[in-house]
Amino acid sequence: MTDHQWLLFELPTLLAKIEPGSPRFQEVLRTPSLSCSIYHLPAGSTQMQSAHEEDELYLVLEGRARLRVGAEDQLVQKGSIMYVHTACDHAFFDIEEDLTVLAFFGAPLRLAQRGNAIQADPDLL
Repeated sequence: MTDHQWLLFELPTLLAKIEPGSPRFQEVLRTPSLSCSIYHLPAGSTQMQSAHEEDELYLVLEGRARLRVGAEDQLVQKGSIMYVHTACDHAFFDIEEDLTVLAFFGAPLRLAQRGNAIQADPDLL
């Protein structure tokens, strides 16, 4: 936990934590209203994501895959930004190239007003 009003993360530092060939989900930051994780899925892997109780925003840093949300799917690749509404079933699939995304999660409304502590992985600052 930290008392900082702001934090700086360097993308090369975040990406250096990724081990090629293995799935990884690493939380980078958690506050009462927001969290951020780096998510890596190797080419050919399968991922079955379920609905969450918070809104999500994904930014594709590397790779190419498809994202299914409900009954719809869309190609996503480096530079794609995807928003997924609370409680929507979704999953990345047909992962053609190693996929690395930054995943931002809004807090569930029931938690958003609790406290103001910021937690960050000190190795990623």
